[in-house]
Amino acid sequence: MKAAVLTQIGKPLEIQDLPEPAPGPGEMLVKVRSSGICGSDLHWASIPPGLPAGTVMGHEFSGEVVALGPEAGDRFAVGERICSVPFIGCGRCAACLSGDVTTCDASAPIGLGVNGGAYAEYLRVGVNEALRLPEDVSDRKGALVEPLAVGLHAVKKARLAPGARSLVIGAGPIGLATALWARFFGAAAVVVSEKAAARRDLSARFGATEVIDPGAEEAGPRFAELAGGPPDVVFECVGVPGLIQECVGLVRPRGLVVVVGVCMQPDTILPGVAVMKEVGVQFVVAYEKQDFDFTLAMLDARRIASEEMVTDVVGFDRFSQAFEALKQPSTQCKVILEPQESGG
Repeated sequence: MKAAVLTQIGKPLEIQDLPEPAPGPGEMLVKVRSSGICGSDLHWASIPPGLPAGTVMGHEFSGEVVALGPEAGDRFAVGERICSVPFIGCGRCAACLSGDVTTCDASAPIGLGVNGGAYAEYLRVGVNEALRLPEDVSDRKGALVEPLAVGLHAVKKARLAPGARSLVIGAGPIGLATALWARFFGAAAVVVSEKAAARRDLSARFGATEVIDPGAEEAGPRFAELAGGPPDVVFECVGVPGLIQECVGLVRPRGLVVVVGVCMQPDTILPGVAVMKEVGVQFVVAYEKQDFDFTLAMLDARRIASEEMVTDVVGFDRFSQAFEALKQPSTQCKVILEPQESGG
C-alpha cells in the first residue's frame, strides 16, 4: 500500500510502498477514504525530538471496513463506513467501557508512532473506538469529526454560561471548531483573533460574531469595544510560547483560560498576574467517544458547519508538498488527503 512516511524530523514526508497491516484481536482493517492534516502532526514532524523515523501519521480519518480481525464481533460488517477515536485501547477497563479510551493504561494512539496512521491506503482501527457514519454524513465530513470533537471537548470543559463573552485565539481548524461550539452552546460574543485573512473570513461561517486582526489592532481593547467588556473565557488554539501568558492578561478577573493549542516547546509564564486576577487555567487534550457521537449526530442533523473549513483536497501525488506548505499557511485551512484522488 502507499503511505506518507516520516523519515527524518524537518524533512518532507516520503511516499513509500509498505506492507498492508493485518488487524489484530478486536480490530478492523479500514481502507482510508479521507484523512485530514492536523497541526499537531506538523509540529511532531518539524520540532525535535518529534516522532520516530518510519512513522505514518494521520489521526483524523474516515474509511471503509475491509476486514475484521479475531474477536472483532459483529458490531461492524465489511463495507460499512466508519470514523474512529484515534486510539486503540484494551476494550475491557472502565475507561474503555465509558468511552474515555485516552486514559486507558493500555491505549496506544493511531498515527503517533505506535499504530500506523491514516496517511496511508489502509490502517488498523479498534472495534470499540469506531463509530458508524450515518448515510448522509460524507466521507469528508467523517474525517472532520475528530477536529470538531476537539473543539467540543474544549467548550465543554469551559462550562460556558449562556450569554458569555468568549475570545478564540487562532482560526485554524481547531479554533474554528471551538468557535462553532462556543456559539452553539450559547456564548453571546464569539470573537476570533487570527493573523491570516483567509481564516478570518472563514470564522463567520463557524460562529464568530466578530474577528480581530492581531497584526493591526490590540486584541484586548478591540475585544472590549466589540463585546462590551473583557472575555469571560479565552480559548488558546495556536500552541506557541508566550501565548498562555497573553491569554491570562486578556481574560477578565476570575475568568478562565482554556489551553487547546499544543505547544511543543518550553514556555514561561508569570504566575503573579494570574494569581492577582484569580484566573483559572484549564488544559485540555483530545476528547471522549461521546464527543464523537454528539458531533456525528449534529452533522447528520445538519446543525453544524463542517466542510467549509476544507480548502484543499489532494492525493498522494501532491500530499507531501501540501503538508510542507501547511507549515506556513496562506489560504489553506484544513487539507485533506483522499487516496482515491487522481494521481494518488
